[in-house]
Amino acid sequence: QVQLVESGGGLVQAGGSLRLSCVVSGLTFGAYVMGWFRQAPEKEREFVAGISRNGGTTSYADSAKGRFTISRDNARNTVYLRMNSLNAEDTAVYYCAVRPRWYTEPSTYHQDYDYWGQGTRVTVAS
Repeated sequence: QVQLVESGGGLVQAGGSLRLSCVVSGLTFGAYVMGWFRQAPEKEREFVAGISRNGGTTSYADSAKGRFTISRDNARNTVYLRMNSLNAEDTAVYYCAVRPRWYTEPSTYHQDYDYWGQGTRVTVAS
């Protein structure tokens, strides 16, 4: 059974930082592309960042470029999202997700991911 467990969310002041973690079990983690998405109240789920199987390729939403960094530790079955310079527009529930095994690049479409965590809430106070 595949499980993804996010952590690291919370309440932070504008301009602050957080690091989200997502621990994955039930599959060979290093064989899968990973993504981070977020969903704010009454908004669609949106892509934040993605990372290839060995971490050599990353991609970011325009809103995340220059502020967020995605990384992974395949030995720990964990993908991270470091978020700096947070602002109120970053307030959302953040989810990690797994693409099907045959893909080598991240996708910006949530429909292209098979497995999802339960999410971790990030609230940025302005």
